[in-house]
Amino acid sequence: MKRFFASLLALSLLLISCSVIQLTATPPPAETPPPDPLKTPWEDRSIFKNGLVASQQSVLAELDGASIYHIEFKIAENLYHIAGIEEVRYTNSEDVVLSEVQFRLFPNILGGEMTVSNLTVNNNNTASQYDLGNSVMSVPLAPPLLPGESAVIRMDFNVTVPQSLESNYGVLAYFEDVLALAHAYPMIAVYDDEGWNVEIPSQDGDVTYADASFYIVRVTAPKDSTLVTSGYRVSLGEADEAQALVVASGPARDFYLVASPNYEEISQTFGEVTIYSYAPKDLHDGAQTALDIGSRAINVFSARYAPYPYTELDFVATPTLALGIEYPGMIAITSRIYDVKNDYRGAPASVYMEFTAAHEVGHQWFYNLVGDDQLDDPWLDESLTQFATLQYFADVHGASGADNFRASLEGRWAGVGNADIPIGLPVADYEGAEYGAIVYGRGPLFFIALKEEMGADIFDKFLMDYTETFSWDIATPEAMQSLAEKHCACELDAIFNEWVYPHP
Repeated sequence: MKRFFASLLALSLLLISCSVIQLTATPPPAETPPPDPLKTPWEDRSIFKNGLVASQQSVLAELDGASIYHIEFKIAENLYHIAGIEEVRYTNSEDVVLSEVQFRLFPNILGGEMTVSNLTVNNNNTASQYDLGNSVMSVPLAPPLLPGESAVIRMDFNVTVPQSLESNYGVLAYFEDVLALAHAYPMIAVYDDEGWNVEIPSQDGDVTYADASFYIVRVTAPKDSTLVTSGYRVSLGEADEAQALVVASGPARDFYLVASPNYEEISQTFGEVTIYSYAPKDLHDGAQTALDIGSRAINVFSARYAPYPYTELDFVATPTLALGIEYPGMIAITSRIYDVKNDYRGAPASVYMEFTAAHEVGHQWFYNLVGDDQLDDPWLDESLTQFATLQYFADVHGASGADNFRASLEGRWAGVGNADIPIGLPVADYEGAEYGAIVYGRGPLFFIALKEEMGADIFDKFLMDYTETFSWDIATPEAMQSLAEKHCACELDAIFNEWVYPHP
C-alpha cells in the first residue's frame, strides 16, 4: 500500500512537473511578415536591380536627383474606378530655389477625371492650386526647396477612367473589357529652361514630357484580370476575390498598366531579356508575331545604339485607335492588326504589325532611354525612331526591305506635296495631315541626309555616342547638332536650317 501511495505520489509530482514545464515553455516565434516594398527607404534602389540588364545596373548608383514614386492603385470590380495613394520624393536638381512643385493630372484632359485629397509635404498639410483645366496641380513648398534638397509629397487620388476611345487615341480608357491605364497618377512635370514646362497637349501627338524616375507600385485588382505593367514583378498574392501585384520600375519616363480578363500570355527569353506578349486567345498568331519582331528589333537596336536596358519587354493588345503606343518596357498595339493572316486597310496585317512593333521597340531608346520634349520637339523621338525602323528593315530584310520602307516615308511626305515644312516644330504648330507627313515622313529622311553629309561610319558612331551621352537625360535639338558636329569635325548649320529649324 505504501508502495502504491509512493508510486502515486511520484506520478503526481511528475504530472505537476510536466504541467509546469508546459506552462512555462517558450511559444514558437511568430512569422515575421515580409517588409512592405512601398516602405522601401528612399535611398535603397536594390529593388530595381532585377529589372535591369547587367550593363545598366550601374545607373542605380547614379541619377541622385531622380524622383522616386511609391504608388498604390486599387482597381474596382468594374475596372474603371481607381483609388490611389502616392508618396513621392522630389529632389531639386536645378540651380534655382523652388517655391512649388507642379504635377500633371492627365486624366482631366484625357476624357476622365482625377481628384486629389489629403495632400501633405514632409508630413505637413498643405493646399494646392489648379490650372489648365485642372490638369496642373501646384504644390507650395514652405520653406522653399534649395538646390540639392528633397521633399516628400503625399496624396490620395481617385480616377474615373473614360469608357470610350475619343481622347488621344484611347490611351486612358476602359473599352472592350480592357483597362488601359496611361498617365493615371499625379506626375511631376519637368522643370527646364522654361520653368515648370506645362501645357495642354495637342491630341495628335504624345501628351507627356517627363524626367526619368523610379517607381514602386502596388496594384490591387479583381482576381480574374490579367495585369500587365511596366517594370519587374516583385510579388503577386491573392486574397478572397482580389490579387495584389507589386512591381518595381526604373529608371523610366512613365508607369503604364493594362488589365483584362481575356488575355493569354506567351513569352520567350533572349539572353538577359524575356519578351512577353498578351492578347486574347483568338489573336494568338498576332501575339506570337509581335514577340518575334520584338526579339529581332531588340537585337538590331542594341547593336546599333546601346543595350536594351530592361530584363523584360511586354507587348499587349488593346483597342487603341493608334497603331501602337510606347511606354517604358511595354508596348500597346491595336488589336485591329493582330489578325496577321488577313488584310488590314488593303495590305497584309502582318506588314502593319512589323513596322508598328519595330517602331515602338525603337522608342525604348528614343523617348525612354534618351528623353526629349515630346510636345515641342517631337522629331527627336518620332522622326529618329522612324529612322531607326528604317535601319531595322535594312538589317533584317536587306536592301529591298529598306527601299520599301523608305518609299513609305517618301509617300507620307508626298501626302502634303513635299511641302518645305520644318521637322522641328512643336506638335501643335502642324495643321491637319502635316504632323504625320512631316514628323513621320520627312523627319526620318533628314537623318538619311545627315548620314550622307557626315559619312556612314562617322554617323553611326555619332548616333551610338548620342544614345550614351543622353541616356536617362533629356536631349535637345541644339545638343544633337553640337554632338554631330563634334563627330564629323564639320559645321552642320546649313543642313539643320534646311530641314529642322523654323524658317525666318
